[in-house]
Amino acid sequence: MRLDKLLANSGYGSRKEVKAVVKAGAVMIDGKPAKDVKAHVNPDTQEVTVYGEPVDYREFIYLMMNKPQGVLSATEDSRQQTVVDLLTPEEMRFEPFPAGRLDKDTEGFLLLTNDGQLAHRLLSPKKHVPKTYEVHLKSQISREDISDLETGVYIEGGYKTKPARAEIKTNDSGNTVIYLTITEGKYHQVKQMAKAVGNEVVYLKRLSMGRVSLDPALAPGEYRELTEEELHLLNEPQA
Repeated sequence: MRLDKLLANSGYGSRKEVKAVVKAGAVMIDGKPAKDVKAHVNPDTQEVTVYGEPVDYREFIYLMMNKPQGVLSATEDSRQQTVVDLLTPEEMRFEPFPAGRLDKDTEGFLLLTNDGQLAHRLLSPKKHVPKTYEVHLKSQISREDISDLETGVYIEGGYKTKPARAEIKTNDSGNTVIYLTITEGKYHQVKQMAKAVGNEVVYLKRLSMGRVSLDPALAPGEYRELTEEELHLLNEPQA
């Protein structure tokens, strides 16, 4: 890994600022002055110090966010606010990205990380990672509709969704709510599934991904780092 990236990810400033630190002779690699920010180092086998203090390198970042409505699940947009815009400069230096997407009007669990391998595992259809949503529907839903959702329904493009789990929480004239768990992520899938059984989503929130649930203490727009246990659960193979 390049020296400037290692130092930037370890909190020593931007790559431009790191270059000045190296030029000042403050950075040592295995006891010898570093001369080039483009030099490649191995943080596992080489000791890097700045002003005599060992660099505590960290490669990855894992953030659980309660994504708010009105914010894009993207890393940048010229006109609209993105989830990355909600992060601090300290977290931004890791260049995290959302692992999967939630619609602009959808709230809930969103993982932001720079660990591409983990993101791939969580999003790959072959891994069957479950994602559970709280779905508020415009009208009541029947047991037959629930059975259809669990068996699979046809959505846009003639695609039949994979078997899901659906549980009715409330089902009256003023408040129809189901919990829906799917293992894939087609475009607007939950909304399309509701449409397939003659209903309409009026509010949508993702509650969990894999075996990790959204922290109820997180208000929309808030986030925190995953615990070691949560990270372990996300890395576990799905049953």
